[in-house]
Amino acid sequence: MEQDAVPCDEALIWPTIKALKELGGSGTIGEINEKIVELEGYSEVLQAELMPNGTQTKLAYRSAWARTNLKKGGYADNPSRGLWVLLEKGQKTLDGDEEKIINNIKRANKEDNKNKNKKFAPERKGQKEILDAQPQEDDWRDGLLRVLRDMAPDAFERLAQRLLREGGFIDVNVTGKSGDGGIDGVGILRMGLVSFPIVFQCKRYQGSITPEQVRGFRGAMIGRADKGLFITTGSFTAEARREATRAAPFIDLIDGDTLCDLLKERGLGVVERVQVDAAWFAKI
Repeated sequence: MEQDAVPCDEALIWPTIKALKELGGSGTIGEINEKIVELEGYSEVLQAELMPNGTQTKLAYRSAWARTNLKKGGYADNPSRGLWVLLEKGQKTLDGDEEKIINNIKRANKEDNKNKNKKFAPERKGQKEILDAQPQEDDWRDGLLRVLRDMAPDAFERLAQRLLREGGFIDVNVTGKSGDGGIDGVGILRMGLVSFPIVFQCKRYQGSITPEQVRGFRGAMIGRADKGLFITTGSFTAEARREATRAAPFIDLIDGDTLCDLLKERGLGVVERVQVDAAWFAKI
């Protein structure tokens, strides 16, 4: 049965554990979120519901909280960027353990917050809350996505062309523009001794891309290329992701978070700062 309301972060803790178990004990953020949607049967409408700032869906935001909860409680960890694994404590959980897990996390947070002033994210007021701070993993992405959505159409076009060229594309040409600030085009991807055309679509989009939009893109690219690339500053519903690989020509998907990571990896408008942790040196 489909849910009407996006579950709070506390209610996503057990689905996150189940998703990680289904994925073999580890998974990327995208894989975990998609598996949660599959297991819980969330509707496309629920998946597309946005946070007040418009940069992230509520489901993605609250799922990030659930992962942070599990890390604080010692049930899961993220050993590398975007990858999450179940620890032994999480692997041993059983059906019916949800209340015990939540209570353990509350105790862990109470200890962690000792002698600290409690802070709450505004959007979380009125929900069941067990954490005291916004998860940090997406803060810089939120700011970058706001910048991308505020860009002038021609500037966004130049950025998309630059990113594709940095990724190995040549002869990148924009063939059309959409009403939502997106662009359509074609480029040649060179891989060693061979090269092949790829049709791309970039959407400066705030919501979630639906399977209908993916199908529409596939229909438009038939006869033009054997591969497609769909880039959005928003997100893709689980059904849209499945649609992308349902039939040829297949379509690679890059959502807002992945787009931010690609810009960061290539140093396109994103720089990292080095920070000295004086407290660490004081404790050694």
